[in-house]
Amino acid sequence: MASSDFYYLHDTIGSYCAPVDAKNQFHFFARRSMRTPSRLCVKLLGAVNFGMTILCAMSYRRCNGRHGIFFSSLKWTRPLVFWPPVILLLLALIFSLVDFDSFNAHVTAANGWILSKFDWLFSYASFAAVLLLLWVFFSPMARVRIGGPDAKPILKRWNWFAITLCTTIATGILFWGTAESMFHISNPPDFSGVEPRSDGAARFALSSMYMHWTITPYAIYSVPGLAFALAHYNLGRPYSLSGPLSLIFGRFATGRGGAIIDAIGLYALVAGVAASLGAGVMSIAGGLGAVAGVTDSSILRLVIVIAIVTLFVASSISGIQRGIKYLSDINVRFFFVLCAFIFIAGPTLEIVLLGAESFVEYVVEFIPRSLALGDRAGDQWTRDWTVFYFANWLAWAPITALFLGRISVGYTVREFLLFNLVAPAGFGAAWMTIFGGAAIKIDAQTNGTLTNALAGGGPEAVVYALFDALPFAGIVAVVFVMLTFISFVTAMDSNTHSITGVCLKPNAPGGQHGKTALFVKVFWGALVGAVAWVMTATTGIDGIRMLSNLGGLPGLFILISMGAVMCSLLTVRFEELRTARPAQ
Repeated sequence: MASSDFYYLHDTIGSYCAPVDAKNQFHFFARRSMRTPSRLCVKLLGAVNFGMTILCAMSYRRCNGRHGIFFSSLKWTRPLVFWPPVILLLLALIFSLVDFDSFNAHVTAANGWILSKFDWLFSYASFAAVLLLLWVFFSPMARVRIGGPDAKPILKRWNWFAITLCTTIATGILFWGTAESMFHISNPPDFSGVEPRSDGAARFALSSMYMHWTITPYAIYSVPGLAFALAHYNLGRPYSLSGPLSLIFGRFATGRGGAIIDAIGLYALVAGVAASLGAGVMSIAGGLGAVAGVTDSSILRLVIVIAIVTLFVASSISGIQRGIKYLSDINVRFFFVLCAFIFIAGPTLEIVLLGAESFVEYVVEFIPRSLALGDRAGDQWTRDWTVFYFANWLAWAPITALFLGRISVGYTVREFLLFNLVAPAGFGAAWMTIFGGAAIKIDAQTNGTLTNALAGGGPEAVVYALFDALPFAGIVAVVFVMLTFISFVTAMDSNTHSITGVCLKPNAPGGQHGKTALFVKVFWGALVGAVAWVMTATTGIDGIRMLSNLGGLPGLFILISMGAVMCSLLTVRFEELRTARPAQ
C-alpha cells in the first residue's frame, strides 16, 4: 500500500472537514514517520490517517469550532460499554499491523483451545436451544403477545420476515452457499464413511450444510431474541443484554456488571461484523473482476467499503420504517429471483433428488451430529466446521437478538418463532439445496471446474465459476454482486440499531432517533469499515475472522443464561408474564 493513497484520502476529505490544527498535527506526524520509510510505518501511517480523517470529520461543526458532535455525543454513551470494545478492537488491529504472524498465531491458538475444550458445550447448548424452543412453541407462552395484549405490530409480516432474514444471514449464504459444498465433497471426514467426490460425499456435503445453516443457527438467534423481547417489552427490563439476565441474576446483572455483559456482547458482534465485511468486500471485488475485468486492489476495496458505509448511514438516517425495510424488501425479492433462476437453469431434477436424499440424511443424523456422538466426538472436522460455525453464530447472536426482539413487538411468541426460526431456516435449506446442489452436480459434469476454482481463486471464486456454467452468466454475476453489497448494508444497518441502544444512556437526547444515536451508528460503521479495509488491504482478514470467533465463547455463556431466563419465564414467572400490562 503506497503512502500516497492515504495522503490522497486525507487531503480529499480532511481539507473540507478537519480543523486546521488537526491537519497540521497530522502532517507533522506524517513527515516524521516517513523519515524511516518501512513497511510498518506505511501501515501505521495509513491506519492513523484513515482514523484521524474519520474522527476529524465527525468532530467538526461549522457552527461551533470548539466542540464537535464527537465530543458532545460521548457524554451520552455508557463508558463501560462503549470504550472497552473500541480499545480492544484498535489494539488487536495495531497488534496485527505490527506483527501479523505473531498475532495470527496467538489468536489461532486461543481459538483452537476454546474449540477443543468447549466443543462439547457448544454442541450441547446449541441442541438444547432447539429443544427449548420446541417446548416454547407448544406451551401456553406461545399465545403471549410481545409488548402486551394491546401492542400493535410496527412491521407487516412480509417486511418482518425480510428484515429478519437479511439481518441474520448478512453475506454468509452468498459467500458459502457454493464454496462449502466443494470443501465437503472433496474432503469428507473419515467418520462419514464415504469416498471423496462420490454420491455419498455429495449427500454428506449437502446434509452438513443443512446442519450449519438452518434450524440450529436460528435457534441460537431466537433464544436470546425472545428472552430479550419478553423481558424488555412485557416486563419492563432495560434495553440491553443484561436486562433479561437480571431476571435470574438480580443486581449482579445491573450497574457495572450489566455494562460488562453488554460490552462483551458488543465486542463479539463488532469483530464479527468487521470479518464479515472483509469477506463481503473480497467477494464484491472478485465479482467486479469477473464481470468487468476490474483489477482487485486496495483502492478498489477502499471504494467498496466507503460505498457500503455511505449507504448504511443513509439507510440509518431513514430509520427502520424506510431504510432497512426498503433495502431488505429489495434484497429478499432478488434472493428468490436468483434461486429460481439457478433452479431452472441448472440441473433441476438432479438438484431435487440430491436435496431430498440429503434432507432425509440430515433428519436421521440430526441428534448424532448435534451432540457429536460416536466418532464425531473430538474429530478435527467437527471442530473445524460444525463447532466453528456454532461459535461464529454465537458471536453474532447476543446483540443481534436485541434488534430481532425490537422488531417483533405486537406479535405473539408463536409468531416470533415462525418468523425468526421456521421461515428463515426453511429459506436457508432451500438456498443451500439449490446453490449447493447445483454446484455439486455441475462440478461433477465439468470434471471439477468448481473444485479447481476453489483451489485457484479461493472460496469467493466458486460461485462465479458456477455462473459461468449457466446461461446469462454476466447478468447473473452483476445481480449477485449487487445482492452481496445490499445484504451487508442491510445487516450492518439493523445491527447498529442494537449497538446504539446498548451504547447510549437511557436519558440520551432523542433516544435511538437523535443526533447522538446517529453519531454512534456512523462511528461504529466507520470503525468497522476502517478495520475491514486495513486488514484486507495489508495483512488480510484471517486474524480478525479468528478474533471474531473468540466472541463465540462469551456468546455461548450468554446463550446458556438466556436459556435459563426462558425456563424461568416458562415456569415461575409465567403468571407475571401473562398478566403484565406494559405502558404503550
